[in-house]
Amino acid sequence: PVDPIVSRKCWKTLEPVHALVYFAPEPQEEYAALGFDVTANQASGYFPARAAALGAVGAGVVQATFFNFSAIACVFGMDRAWETATPAQLQQARWRGADRALRRLCGDLLDSPDVLEAVELARTATTGCTPYGRPLYAANASLDWPDVPHLALFHAVTLLREFRGDGHIAALVVEGISGLEAAVMHVAQGDAWTREPLRKTRGYTTEEWEDATARLRARGWLDEADGFTATGAAVRQRVEDRTDVLALPAWEALGEQGCARLRELVRPLSAAVIEGGGLRIR
Repeated sequence: PVDPIVSRKCWKTLEPVHALVYFAPEPQEEYAALGFDVTANQASGYFPARAAALGAVGAGVVQATFFNFSAIACVFGMDRAWETATPAQLQQARWRGADRALRRLCGDLLDSPDVLEAVELARTATTGCTPYGRPLYAANASLDWPDVPHLALFHAVTLLREFRGDGHIAALVVEGISGLEAAVMHVAQGDAWTREPLRKTRGYTTEEWEDATARLRARGWLDEADGFTATGAAVRQRVEDRTDVLALPAWEALGEQGCARLRELVRPLSAAVIEGGGLRIR
């Protein structure tokens, strides 16, 4: 058995290698080259590119699988997406953007044999993932693996990340937490996101946010300062603990020593992404 804390440690170490695709400029440039007006509507690149592995789905499927975005944000982000480009074209653009961003941010690190070893370990971890109830994982798992080593690593980390994310949504649903309420609780936790940036990027009105906050206060989860009460903190911790456990099949396929080695190999890449501003909100 693998300790659930390993699940969280691996996610935190590997996440920057995937998350740069949402923040670095190169993917946005690739979407713009396909005809998406990402200057006027940055969501027009993010939503369809992340959803592309699912096929030509509509805004309703995107909201269900992405979870914490409003219906109007998903409609706006998916507006005429498949008239502009096919899912296959967007998937290729996403990979090109990730390739360019990783090359810029990580440089010579990508030429190290450590990347090949990391790919082997990360790919082994993905063999522990199963598709049942994991739509974003399953969609990405159906894609062919890239031949370029650092892109294969990006793909493996994407699979592991979406497998965990699908499980996180399941943990939230079990607690009766909506997508909007999950966003409010994320702010209450005191992470990097503050209220207004998260509210705006998720597409909620001030009234909707206030209503969700009031519901959480009524449950006894938030105090008058919109921070967690002891009860709310316990619920949030239960969600996080369950998320770690639900992600464990991947890390059990690798074993604790393999997980430690994978983190050791990927840590310099993640550090380069962060230090280079690859996760900076623009």
